[in-house]
Amino acid sequence: MSETSHAHQVHAAPTGFIWKYIFSLDHKIIGIQYYFLALIAVFLGMALSLIFRLRLAWPTEQWPLLAKIFPAGFEGGPMTPEFYLSMVTMHGTIMVFFVLTTAPQSGFGNYFLPIQIGAHDMAFPVLNMLSFWVTFVSMVVMVAALFVTGGAPLSGWTAYAPLSALGEIAGPGQGLGQTLWIISIAIFCLASLLGALNFITTVLNMRAKGMSLMRMPLTVWTWFTTAILALLSFPVLLAGGILLLFDRLGGTSFFIPAGLVVSDRVIAHAGGSPILWQHLFWFFGHPEVYIAILPGMGATSHILSTFARKPVFGYRAMVFAIFAIGLLGFFVWGHHMFISGMSPYSAMTFSILTLSIGVPSAVKTFNWLGTLWGSRIRFTTAMLFAIGFVSLFVAGGITGLVLGQTSLDLPMHDTYFVPAHFHLVMGVASIFGMFAATYFWFPKMFGRFMSERLGKFHFWLTFIGVYCIFVPMHTMGMVGMPRRYSQFTEYRFLDSIHPLVIFVSIAAIITALVQLVFYFNLIWSIFKGKKAGDNPWEATTLEWNTASPPPHDNFAGVLPVVYRGPYEFAVPGAPNDYVMQTEPDSSMEGVSGNGHNDHKH
Repeated sequence: MSETSHAHQVHAAPTGFIWKYIFSLDHKIIGIQYYFLALIAVFLGMALSLIFRLRLAWPTEQWPLLAKIFPAGFEGGPMTPEFYLSMVTMHGTIMVFFVLTTAPQSGFGNYFLPIQIGAHDMAFPVLNMLSFWVTFVSMVVMVAALFVTGGAPLSGWTAYAPLSALGEIAGPGQGLGQTLWIISIAIFCLASLLGALNFITTVLNMRAKGMSLMRMPLTVWTWFTTAILALLSFPVLLAGGILLLFDRLGGTSFFIPAGLVVSDRVIAHAGGSPILWQHLFWFFGHPEVYIAILPGMGATSHILSTFARKPVFGYRAMVFAIFAIGLLGFFVWGHHMFISGMSPYSAMTFSILTLSIGVPSAVKTFNWLGTLWGSRIRFTTAMLFAIGFVSLFVAGGITGLVLGQTSLDLPMHDTYFVPAHFHLVMGVASIFGMFAATYFWFPKMFGRFMSERLGKFHFWLTFIGVYCIFVPMHTMGMVGMPRRYSQFTEYRFLDSIHPLVIFVSIAAIITALVQLVFYFNLIWSIFKGKKAGDNPWEATTLEWNTASPPPHDNFAGVLPVVYRGPYEFAVPGAPNDYVMQTEPDSSMEGVSGNGHNDHKH
């Protein structure tokens, strides 16, 4: 692959507060805006999850404070089942779109991708700024759905038709609340497309001299692959959302079949297919899993190598595994629909393809273990969260192998086994990747360290807490506890499981409260943290070759030249145990490589 170097005009540094911090064109400020938007979203998402956990653990209790905020959700005393479903819907939507999709890719990716490839900014700065503000508008519209007349939608984060397509007659929240939900997701799709185009163009056109593709850090590879996934999958969800709005507001019948009777009223629609919505949604939905998890994989690889003081084991295999995961992700959406009545032959095909994703996933896992094997590990907070990511990814991935088989998925699909699986492998693992990235890159972003003592306290209680929440959920699923139900007191066979439901709810409350330690550590450290040098972790990639925090154009007017791969640790004969990517070959004469010096393609 040829080396790439392009000249791009640098936009002038802004002077006023509005243009510097609000409508900034600087990719670093935009990355921080995305990051703090995600912090607000995850706080809201956690709060919603605690509200519905109250209903599950103590279904007959009354909550006067919540009743004052949401009077319609507590009519008659205890939380209503409809309000419970609306909380589940909004929790899932906010966490998937505004946290898992936003922070790893748009937050950290915006900030660090240009610096890691030696560029002064993203390819389209104005488009970058617009993508953030479109995302912001999308979140405002989504949050508004909580407070409109009728309340938030109750059709789940997947918005399955015909429930989501019928309008107010389908129940509370299915009027204006559901319409706002669809509009918000459509706006989010547009923002994601703007961002994806920017990421792809930046990687292909703006790499520094010497930065060949096989010299890019694995973080860049995952952001690049994620952008491709977003570019190909979000248009399908956008199209589906538009058709769903037509069904709701225009009288069409894309997803509404004939013969429906709701509240003793015959629905005047015919010819639609609810299964069509599932196909459209999950064609987006399964790539979305990798949109959420791939950036965490990249950050984990980056951090493991840095604190193990070893090159990433099997760099090329890791790159090909990243692309294989992304590619196969477009061919497995049907495993979400095994119970939809699809042909057994289709189900068999989707099952085989689903299980095949275990191959590149195993490559990545064993390469992470190979990176750690025999190393001198520095147990920083970032390293602990990266190791925690590997643990959660493996634990959640193993149960994915169970659900990928039709014979096992059929009895378990509508049980708690499924939420337990995807929370571990997609939700919590991705969030651990965000935590690892935060503790790792915070010194570069703000020029100060976060507290390691508070960070390790945060890690251990969070790590134990998430396993206390989601491991028991697997047990609940195996005994047949159905998901999407607001209470289980009517089912005698589940009486013995209720103490486990209470245990999970208490664990969730404690784990959520522990996150306040992280918020305090983050905000306090921005202003009062110990000052950090330009390369406090003794890392090798280009972001550590500039000031902390970086100047407006990243490299003070002099773009770097790259001479070697991204993970040159433990090079025999080198004066230090790491060699920067900008270290010329002439300064390393007589020094033998470590297996990564040959990334000069």
